[in-house]
Amino acid sequence: MAGRIGAMITEHQKAVTAAADGNWGLSFQQEGQPPVANATMDYLKQFNSYYAQKTQDKVLYLTFDAGYENGNTPAILDALKKHNAPATFFIVGNYIETAPDLVKRMVAEGHTVGNHTYHHPDMSKMASKESFEKELKDLETLYEKTTGQPLKKYYRPPQGKYNETNLQMAKDMGYKTFFWSLAYVDWYQDKQPSKEEAFKKLLGRVHPGAIILLHSTSKTNGEILDELLTKYEEMGYKFKSLDQLVAEQ
Repeated sequence: MAGRIGAMITEHQKAVTAAADGNWGLSFQQEGQPPVANATMDYLKQFNSYYAQKTQDKVLYLTFDAGYENGNTPAILDALKKHNAPATFFIVGNYIETAPDLVKRMVAEGHTVGNHTYHHPDMSKMASKESFEKELKDLETLYEKTTGQPLKKYYRPPQGKYNETNLQMAKDMGYKTFFWSLAYVDWYQDKQPSKEEAFKKLLGRVHPGAIILLHSTSKTNGEILDELLTKYEEMGYKFKSLDQLVAEQ
C-alpha cells in the first residue's frame, strides 16, 4: 500500500511539474493501452481538460490542427464523409482568412471547429490574462463573422505548450481544453512520413478512447486517411465527436 501511495504522489508531482513545464508529452509503454501522459486525466479534469477517454470501448476521437491550407483538407473531408466520421478541426486566424469555404464545408458536413488561437503563439508565455483572452476572442470574432455561427468553446494550445494558469484562464472563459493521446510527426512539409511509417505509429499505438491528433497540412494524411479509417473500423473501432466525449464524462 505504501508503494502504491508513493506512486500516486509521484504521479501527481509529475503532473504538476509538467503543467509548469509547458510541454505536452506522452510515453507509450504497452501496445493497445493509453500512453502515460505528463498530466493525469484526473488532474486535467479540474480544468475541464482532456487528453483521452478512460474506457475499454473501442471508440476514437479524430482531431485535426489546421494552421494553414495547402490543398490536403478536401481529401481529408472526403474521407471523413465516406466513413461518416465526425472530427474536430482546431483552426487559426490565417486558416479562416485564406480558406473560408473549407471552414464552411467543415460546418456543413457536421464537424466541430475549435479554437487554436488567432496567431498560433506559445500561449504558456502569455504574460497577462488580457493577452491570453485576446488570442481566443479574436478567433471567435472572425469565425462568427465568416460562418454566422458562434465558435465552439473547445481549445487546443498551439504546439501543446501550456501551464496551469493557461488551463484555468481557458476554463474561466468557458473553454474545454483538448490535448491528445496519439499523434505522429506529420507536420514537416519537406519531410513527410511514408504510408508505412504513418501506419506503424497510428495503428500500433491506437487504443480505446484515444484523442488522435493529425495535421491537415500533411500530404500523407490526405492520401492515407480513407485507408486508415477503414483499418480502424476493421479493428472494431467507432468514431465519436468530442461532444460525445464531454457528455460521457
